[in-house]
Amino acid sequence: MPPLLENKKAYFNYEILETYEAGLSLLGIEVKSLKSKNGNISGARVLVRGEEAYIVGMDIPPYQPNNTPKSYDRERTRKILLHKKEISHIGGKADEKGLTIVPLKVYTSGGRVKIQIAVVRGKKKFEKRDKIKKRDIEREIGRSIRG
Repeated sequence: MPPLLENKKAYFNYEILETYEAGLSLLGIEVKSLKSKNGNISGARVLVRGEEAYIVGMDIPPYQPNNTPKSYDRERTRKILLHKKEISHIGGKADEKGLTIVPLKVYTSGGRVKIQIAVVRGKKKFEKRDKIKKRDIEREIGRSIRG
């Protein structure tokens, strides 16, 4: 199934170390909005507080703005549903220097909305430049073969 939302910049800006599948605690209007592919997770982060994990900075606009309650906050903190062992493991990783937790994509699985989160390490500037060079070289080779 194709993802509802995807954080494409995460694959470029970070080195992905571990990935996890988790559930999301959402309202009905948020689920409808996500299923119509409205939303943004590019600036979102996952925080672990105690024995619970939350996603911060995930933007989900209302499905029908005129029928949405006035108190609806589109960037509210949402709870991530994981097992306690996974939360403690992720929390330990998040405390390490240079590691953070970011969402990669939001998708549906068995009628439920799931989120794929990853423990990542930021790439250095020279690593990003190398990746851009490799991509450009591959493009040039493809053009010369076709043309």
